[in-house]
Amino acid sequence: MKTLLFYSYTGISFGAFISVMVYFGMIGFGGYTELDGGRFVVNSLGNMFCGWFFSVGALIFAKEDWSLVTRTILHFFTVTILYFVLSFVVGWIPFTISGFLVAAALFLLLYIVIWMSFYVYFYYEMKKLNEAMETRK
Repeated sequence: MKTLLFYSYTGISFGAFISVMVYFGMIGFGGYTELDGGRFVVNSLGNMFCGWFFSVGALIFAKEDWSLVTRTILHFFTVTILYFVLSFVVGWIPFTISGFLVAAALFLLLYIVIWMSFYVYFYYEMKKLNEAMETRK
């Protein structure tokens, strides 16, 4: 339960941070002089919910008795379904076939890049730990 609360807090905080930074960027670099308050609230809540389910969804990978393939497939479909439902409801993605296809391609590409980055990172961490264990023998 403690881990779930920590991941929830981290994800919600990260989503709120991203929302504020996007709006700061729109004001500072995008030339916006005023923003719609209702849109800000909807986007901020959407970002916080998105941060929450991506963060909590990562707990799937803590289930070590499942294979990596099973955990990856379950995580992918869980976050994909939640992300696209949220994106269509909030209005981040236009509700059209072309909007969906472009967003799906970008999502898949980003998912693969992030997954591969984590895989390589943990692979090298495992190698360092194994080498450290070998030198202790």
